[in-house]
Amino acid sequence: MLQARVGNPQDEGDHIGPLVSDIQYGRVQNLIEAGIAEGARVLVGGAGKPKGYETGYFVQPTIFADVNNNMRIAKEEVFGPVLALIPFDTEEEAIAIANDTPYGLAAYVQTGDEKRAERVASRLKAGMVHINGGPHRYGSPFGGYKQSGNGREGGKFGLEDFLEIKTIHRP
Repeated sequence: MLQARVGNPQDEGDHIGPLVSDIQYGRVQNLIEAGIAEGARVLVGGAGKPKGYETGYFVQPTIFADVNNNMRIAKEEVFGPVLALIPFDTEEEAIAIANDTPYGLAAYVQTGDEKRAERVASRLKAGMVHINGGPHRYGSPFGGYKQSGNGREGGKFGLEDFLEIKTIHRP
Protein backbone atom coordinates (compact mmCIF):
# COMPACT_ATOMS: atom_id res chain seq x y z
CA MET A 1 0.00 0.00 0.00
CA LEU A 2 1.26 3.45 -0.92
CA GLN A 3 1.75 5.55 2.19
CA ALA A 4 2.05 9.29 2.61
CA ARG A 5 5.18 10.15 4.52
CA VAL A 6 5.44 12.85 7.18
CA GLY A 7 8.62 14.87 7.40
CA ASN A 8 10.44 18.11 8.01
CA PRO A 9 9.21 20.73 5.51
CA GLN A 10 12.80 21.98 5.09
CA ASP A 11 13.92 18.59 3.77
CA GLU A 12 13.76 17.84 0.05
CA GLY A 13 11.39 15.11 -1.06
CA ASP A 14 7.84 13.87 -1.17
CA HIS A 15 6.29 14.21 2.28
CA ILE A 16 3.72 16.11 4.30
CA GLY A 17 4.89 18.74 6.78
CA PRO A 18 3.14 20.07 9.89
CA LEU A 19 0.03 22.22 9.98
CA VAL A 20 0.40 25.97 10.41
CA SER A 21 -0.64 26.38 14.07
CA ASP A 22 -1.87 24.76 17.25
CA ILE A 23 -5.36 26.09 16.49
CA GLN A 24 -5.43 24.40 13.08
CA TYR A 25 -3.97 21.20 14.54
CA GLY A 26 -6.81 21.19 17.09
CA ARG A 27 -9.43 21.73 14.38
CA VAL A 28 -8.15 18.83 12.29
CA GLN A 29 -7.92 16.54 15.33
CA ASN A 30 -11.48 17.50 16.26
CA LEU A 31 -12.71 16.59 12.78
CA ILE A 32 -10.86 13.26 12.82
CA GLU A 33 -12.41 12.45 16.20
CA ALA A 34 -15.85 13.53 14.90
CA GLY A 35 -15.45 11.19 11.92
CA ILE A 36 -14.72 8.29 14.25
CA ALA A 37 -17.59 9.20 16.59
CA GLU A 38 -20.01 9.48 13.64
CA GLY A 39 -19.16 5.96 12.47
CA ALA A 40 -16.60 6.43 9.72
CA ARG A 41 -14.02 3.65 9.53
CA VAL A 42 -10.35 4.63 9.74
CA LEU A 43 -8.36 2.87 7.02
CA VAL A 44 -5.03 4.53 7.87
CA GLY A 45 -3.96 7.23 10.29
CA GLY A 46 -6.38 8.50 12.90
CA ALA A 47 -6.26 10.91 15.80
CA GLY A 48 -2.98 11.98 17.34
CA LYS A 49 0.48 12.67 16.00
CA PRO A 50 2.51 10.35 13.78
CA LYS A 51 5.08 8.19 15.54
CA GLY A 52 8.35 10.08 15.88
CA TYR A 53 6.72 13.51 15.50
CA GLU A 54 5.56 14.32 19.02
CA THR A 55 6.74 17.94 18.69
CA GLY A 56 5.10 20.31 16.22
CA TYR A 57 1.71 20.32 14.55
CA PHE A 58 2.10 17.08 12.60
CA VAL A 59 -1.05 15.09 11.76
CA GLN A 60 -1.25 11.46 10.71
CA PRO A 61 -2.38 11.30 7.08
CA THR A 62 -5.84 9.77 7.53
CA ILE A 63 -8.23 7.99 5.18
CA PHE A 64 -11.84 7.30 6.19
CA ALA A 65 -14.20 4.75 4.60
CA ASP A 66 -17.92 4.23 5.27
CA VAL A 67 -18.49 7.99 5.09
CA ASN A 68 -21.76 9.64 4.15
CA ASN A 69 -22.59 13.24 3.39
CA ASN A 70 -24.22 13.82 6.79
CA MET A 71 -20.84 13.49 8.54
CA ARG A 72 -18.76 16.54 9.42
CA ILE A 73 -15.68 15.16 7.66
CA ALA A 74 -17.69 15.09 4.42
CA LYS A 75 -19.30 18.51 4.84
CA GLU A 76 -16.58 20.70 6.34
CA GLU A 77 -13.29 22.00 4.97
CA VAL A 78 -10.66 20.04 6.87
CA PHE A 79 -7.48 21.77 5.64
CA GLY A 80 -5.40 18.83 6.76
CA PRO A 81 -4.26 15.45 5.39
CA VAL A 82 -7.67 13.76 5.72
CA LEU A 83 -9.53 11.96 2.94
CA ALA A 84 -13.17 10.88 3.25
CA LEU A 85 -14.23 8.16 0.79
CA ILE A 86 -17.90 8.17 -0.21
CA PRO A 87 -19.03 5.46 -2.63
CA PHE A 88 -21.40 6.23 -5.51
CA ASP A 89 -23.07 4.29 -8.31
CA THR A 90 -23.59 6.87 -11.04
CA GLU A 91 -21.93 10.01 -12.32
CA GLU A 92 -25.03 11.99 -11.37
CA GLU A 93 -24.84 10.69 -7.81
CA ALA A 94 -21.13 11.56 -7.58
CA ILE A 95 -21.81 15.13 -8.68
CA ALA A 96 -24.71 15.48 -6.22
CA ILE A 97 -22.53 14.19 -3.36
CA ALA A 98 -19.66 16.52 -4.25
CA ASN A 99 -21.93 19.56 -4.48
CA ASP A 100 -23.81 18.79 -1.23
CA THR A 101 -21.72 21.06 0.98
CA PRO A 102 -21.81 24.73 1.94
CA TYR A 103 -18.19 25.00 0.74
CA GLY A 104 -16.58 24.86 -2.67
CA LEU A 105 -12.91 25.84 -2.65
CA ALA A 106 -11.55 22.90 -4.65
CA ALA A 107 -12.71 19.61 -6.11
CA TYR A 108 -10.82 16.65 -7.51
CA VAL A 109 -11.80 14.32 -10.34
CA GLN A 110 -9.96 11.05 -10.92
CA THR A 111 -10.85 9.15 -14.10
CA GLY A 112 -9.32 7.58 -17.18
CA ASP A 113 -12.06 9.08 -19.37
CA GLU A 114 -11.08 12.56 -20.55
CA LYS A 115 -14.59 13.49 -21.69
CA ARG A 116 -16.05 12.40 -18.36
CA ALA A 117 -13.43 14.47 -16.52
CA GLU A 118 -14.42 17.61 -18.42
CA ARG A 119 -18.15 16.89 -18.10
CA VAL A 120 -17.98 16.31 -14.35
CA ALA A 121 -15.55 19.20 -13.70
CA SER A 122 -17.89 21.64 -15.42
CA ARG A 123 -20.75 20.65 -13.09
CA LEU A 124 -18.86 20.80 -9.79
CA LYS A 125 -19.60 23.84 -7.67
CA ALA A 126 -16.00 24.63 -6.79
CA GLY A 127 -13.66 27.47 -7.65
CA MET A 128 -10.90 25.09 -8.72
CA VAL A 129 -11.13 21.55 -10.10
CA HIS A 130 -8.05 19.35 -10.32
CA ILE A 131 -8.26 16.48 -12.79
CA ASN A 132 -6.12 13.37 -12.21
CA GLY A 133 -3.85 15.16 -9.75
CA GLY A 134 -3.31 18.25 -11.89
CA PRO A 135 -1.41 20.88 -9.87
CA HIS A 136 -2.52 24.46 -9.26
CA ARG A 137 -0.84 26.52 -11.97
CA TYR A 138 1.14 29.58 -10.91
CA GLY A 139 -0.75 32.73 -11.84
CA SER A 140 -4.14 31.08 -12.20
CA PRO A 141 -7.04 32.39 -10.11
CA PHE A 142 -7.36 30.99 -6.58
CA GLY A 143 -10.70 31.09 -4.78
CA GLY A 144 -13.90 29.19 -4.11
CA TYR A 145 -17.65 29.12 -4.39
CA LYS A 146 -20.31 29.39 -1.68
CA GLN A 147 -18.84 29.82 1.83
CA SER A 148 -15.29 29.17 0.59
CA GLY A 149 -14.83 32.80 -0.22
CA ASN A 150 -15.72 35.52 -2.63
CA GLY A 151 -13.36 36.92 -5.20
CA ARG A 152 -10.12 35.50 -6.51
CA GLU A 153 -6.43 35.82 -5.83
CA GLY A 154 -3.87 35.46 -8.60
CA GLY A 155 -4.05 36.05 -12.31
CA LYS A 156 -6.17 38.63 -14.11
CA PHE A 157 -9.22 37.92 -11.95
CA GLY A 158 -7.25 38.55 -8.75
CA LEU A 159 -6.06 41.92 -10.03
CA GLU A 160 -9.58 42.94 -11.02
CA ASP A 161 -10.65 42.80 -7.36
CA PHE A 162 -8.44 45.84 -6.78
CA LEU A 163 -9.87 47.88 -9.65
CA GLU A 164 -12.88 50.14 -9.67
CA ILE A 165 -14.83 50.52 -12.86
CA LYS A 166 -16.34 53.85 -13.79
CA THR A 167 -18.56 54.64 -16.73
CA ILE A 168 -18.97 58.21 -17.94
CA HIS A 169 -22.12 59.08 -19.89
CA ARG A 170 -22.29 62.11 -22.21
CA PRO A 171 -25.20 63.60 -24.05
